[in-house]
Amino acid sequence: MKQKTMLATAIAAALMLHTWAVSAQDTAPAQSDQADATKAKSLETVTVTGSHIRSVDVETSQPVYTMDRQAIKATGLTNVSDILARMPSVGTPDITPQDTLASGPDVGGTYVNLRYLGSQRTLVLVNGRRWSTSLSGMTDLSTIPVSMIERIDVLKDGASSVYGADAIGGVVNIITRDHYDGGEANVYFGENGGGDGQQKNADFTWGHTTLKNAFIVSAAYQELSPVWDNRRDLTRYADGPRHPDDGWGLGPWGRVLDPDNGNTYVINHGATDTANFANYHPYDSSSLADKYRTSKDMTFRAGSKLKNLYVQDRYKLTDNISLHGSATYSTRDSSNQLAGYPFSTDATGLTIDPDNAYNPFPGNATTFWRRTVEMPRITRSNSRLAHIDVGAEGYFTFLDHDWNWDTGYTFSQTHIRQITTGNIYLPNAEKALGPTTILNGQVVCADAADRAAGCVPWNILAGPGATPQSVWNYVNSVSTARQFAQTDDFTANVGGGLFDLPAGTVNIAGGIEHRREKGSYHPDPNDSAGLTTNLASAPTNGRYDVNEAYLELDVPVLRDLPGVQEFGINIASRYSHYSDFGSTVNNKYSVRWRPINDLLVRATYAEGFRAPTIDDLYGGTGQSFETFLDPCDSAFGAAATNATVAARCAAAGVPTNYRQKDQAGNPITSNAGGQSPTAFLSGSNPQLKPETSVTRTFGLVYSPHYVEGLDFTLDYYDIRLTNAIAAVDASDILNFCYVQNVSDFCNRFTRNGAGVITSLNESLANLGSIDTQGYDVGIHYRLPETPFGTFRVASDSTYLVKYDTTSGPGQVTNTLAGFMDNEEGLYRVRSNLQLDWDYKQFGASWTIRYYSGLKDSCWSVSPAVECSNPSYTNPWIGSFGIAQKGSVAFNDLQLRYTAPWKGTFTFGVNNIFNKQGPLYYNVTLAGAGSPPYNPAFDYDRYFYVSYNQKF
Repeated sequence: MKQKTMLATAIAAALMLHTWAVSAQDTAPAQSDQADATKAKSLETVTVTGSHIRSVDVETSQPVYTMDRQAIKATGLTNVSDILARMPSVGTPDITPQDTLASGPDVGGTYVNLRYLGSQRTLVLVNGRRWSTSLSGMTDLSTIPVSMIERIDVLKDGASSVYGADAIGGVVNIITRDHYDGGEANVYFGENGGGDGQQKNADFTWGHTTLKNAFIVSAAYQELSPVWDNRRDLTRYADGPRHPDDGWGLGPWGRVLDPDNGNTYVINHGATDTANFANYHPYDSSSLADKYRTSKDMTFRAGSKLKNLYVQDRYKLTDNISLHGSATYSTRDSSNQLAGYPFSTDATGLTIDPDNAYNPFPGNATTFWRRTVEMPRITRSNSRLAHIDVGAEGYFTFLDHDWNWDTGYTFSQTHIRQITTGNIYLPNAEKALGPTTILNGQVVCADAADRAAGCVPWNILAGPGATPQSVWNYVNSVSTARQFAQTDDFTANVGGGLFDLPAGTVNIAGGIEHRREKGSYHPDPNDSAGLTTNLASAPTNGRYDVNEAYLELDVPVLRDLPGVQEFGINIASRYSHYSDFGSTVNNKYSVRWRPINDLLVRATYAEGFRAPTIDDLYGGTGQSFETFLDPCDSAFGAAATNATVAARCAAAGVPTNYRQKDQAGNPITSNAGGQSPTAFLSGSNPQLKPETSVTRTFGLVYSPHYVEGLDFTLDYYDIRLTNAIAAVDASDILNFCYVQNVSDFCNRFTRNGAGVITSLNESLANLGSIDTQGYDVGIHYRLPETPFGTFRVASDSTYLVKYDTTSGPGQVTNTLAGFMDNEEGLYRVRSNLQLDWDYKQFGASWTIRYYSGLKDSCWSVSPAVECSNPSYTNPWIGSFGIAQKGSVAFNDLQLRYTAPWKGTFTFGVNNIFNKQGPLYYNVTLAGAGSPPYNPAFDYDRYFYVSYNQKF
């Protein structure tokens, strides 16, 4: 009832204010040009990140970090994701351009990850409004042109009470340029010291501002060349240059299994007569001679091309009302490459037919292995975004106080198409490896119908260069996948002063929002049917609606008293109703206190949530043959040593002496379990509930009056996330049921009368938790102007006290802060220090980026190689020792010169000393990829030059 009352009040207020504004428009007298100019200025949008109350002080009761246009340019970077990644509180995104092995429609985009909580838990806004997201909840920052950015606000706090879902790790609010008069053109070129990874940018911005209208248009183009693994030692080897003999895989020389003795043989390099067994030699798994270094054919960082057109207009309709609108259209083309597919009987079940002319063991279905290096796997992605934002806003007087209102509609639509080549189309491969015959002196496919359909015999065992292109054309799979996502968002907000207290005006803001999210993903039908070697997935199609209402109240309690120069509280509450899972209410409480004018003390308590995405709810299911250990197994399962578990198994109808069987039908032989003979289901779950969080912050802002331009900030944060949406594997499901006695998981599988598991559902679930704590420290000082110019010093650091994860009920807590357990680790300390100097037309900046060391697994315990503590037993991966990896700092330099004709030349070098950070063998700070190198690190020295011309 309370929420309905709040919603009704907000609607009534919006209607009343609309009527008031129209009345004011009809009766307002004509103003002079000077008065119009003053009034127009008052109608400019005021964007306060983290609050809908526009009168709140810039130093709010929550930590907001701001990068202005000058700071953005000083990075020498031209992608929003890369710029944000420099912040100490930002972790490596879930997907980066270096994640060559990652798959899915989100690959190719760039993202942001606040507090290491994941890109899906970071809300991205543009001018205070939601930007487009994919079906998995990821926001591609490459669609936002840097040329249009005025500043970037990063709210390092929970903000679901203000903005709704997803603002758990924080909020990135990108504010675009406004009221621009004139023209500006930029060109940029950058290149790695190794002569690759070239980046070419060009953009043009033009704007015109009058008393009534402000128009701006910008066009931008960016081309980023790929970086190949084979260009430098750091990326050439799977485990880095210290271990060049590791990371070699299946080679392109045909390998077969002798059906008589069970030994493996490899075709002699250069031999083409694969039917003659005399041309083979025994395969030695310890030798590199018949193996292949796949990094030779892989991109380390994908290449891309970005095009963007942005138009924005603001028109003063009356003295009290203005209209605004913006439209963006962007395209992104990206491409990455993997080495050829490791084609084998093990992976596909195909064999060389007994009647195939190239079979070295005629009459036998021959098992084979061979990497198709002649046909690398290439994925080309094209993403197109259309984003439109229109609305109106105005000001009026009510209750003898200033009030503001705004209403708007946002439309976002994204189309992604991915074309993947280089995988094998299995039906054609089976025919090409099938029986052959001789026709007109040529080896051909034996079946006439297959020949008519294009079948060409495949001598799979022949080495590189011995396979005709016609064969590759026949077996090549060209897969096309498409994704569509659309957001329709309607908002209405109103706010202003209610009444005055001795300490100031009590302000209130309220609003309503209706949002619809819908989308679909259609993988290639052949992939979905399992007819190719590409990753299989099922279609996704779904939508949901959200209705929300919020209220925010700001109360100045005390002012100008001894020990209390200011004390105020801010309370916000948001009601959200989702058509899929129901309703949630999230509150936020903030306080600010100035014991003296120079010191601000601030604290917040915020509830947050992340709604399950369309992918989470309606994504297609897939099948897999999982390796798992059944706790009811009487020899190796928990039932063998735990009477309680044995009793639960018996109560579920499992026979007393039950033994888990592997795919061959044999009892398992160790606690490693065995692979299921039955396919298990995995994928989405329409019954998911939202993730929930509680964020607590406490901070100080100290600006001593006796040192003008100096500011200190210290903020503590504590974020606790529960009901995390995660995949759950077969072993965990069974353990949750029988060991932890969580009955909900007992409904995810079935057994037959013999106790054998006949079905199991591994779909997503609300499992586990994250608990993270830390400190943000900032020191910023603009020194007094000197005869040598103006100097600015900025230092921003994050100290991670704690980052603990739990995968489910009763599971061991995994500690990641500064340590390595379960193949992950996070830096204790990240810090940036920048010195900036300006003197007349000259300028320069020097930046140091620091990462503390991490504990990693040893390369080898016996003998000890890269191992500081060989005796350490890791609770997740066994006795593997610990290697302490050292800290690393990167230095960047930028020089600037502004010519008399309003042209600015910039030259910069990032990682000027060509520093390389340590390699991590069991610390995966990013997604998939090789070598084990943190993408946040610089892998090379990078040079860039740019020129800016204003008109």
